[in-house]
Amino acid sequence: MLAPKKVVYRKRQKCRLKGNARSGFMVAFGEVGLKCVEHGKLSSQQIEAARVAIMRHIKRGGQVFIRVFPDIPVTAKPAEVRQGKGKGAPVGWCAPVKPGRILYEVKGVSLELAKEAMTRAMHKLPVKTVIVVKEGHES
Repeated sequence: MLAPKKVVYRKRQKCRLKGNARSGFMVAFGEVGLKCVEHGKLSSQQIEAARVAIMRHIKRGGQVFIRVFPDIPVTAKPAEVRQGKGKGAPVGWCAPVKPGRILYEVKGVSLELAKEAMTRAMHKLPVKTVIVVKEGHES
C-alpha cells in the first residue's frame, strides 16, 4: 500500500473539498488517462486495487503512472468505545481528489487495450471518472 515514509503530524484535520483541480489536470506522462469528475477521497487500498486491475489487463505490456498519492491520515476509534476521550488512532491514508484531477495514465499499449484497462480501474474507485486521451493519440 502507498503511505508516506515520514510525516510531521500523526493526525490531521479532515480536508474540505471544493473547487476544481488546480494541478494534475492534463495527461502529461502517458497517452490515455483516467480523470476524476467529482470530489472524493481515495484510500490507499482503492488506489492499489485500481493499479492492479490496470496492470493485470495490460499484462505488463505498457507503463502505468499513478498521479495521486495518499498523504492524509485517516483516524478511527475502536469498536464499542464511547464518544469523547480524544481523537482516534491513525488507521490508514487517503488522497483527496477534486474534479479534473488525472488519477492514472497508461503508455505503450494500444488505445483499445488502454481504454478497457481504465474501465476496469473505474469499477474499483468510489468517485465518478472518465477516460481521456492525449491530443494527437486518438488513432
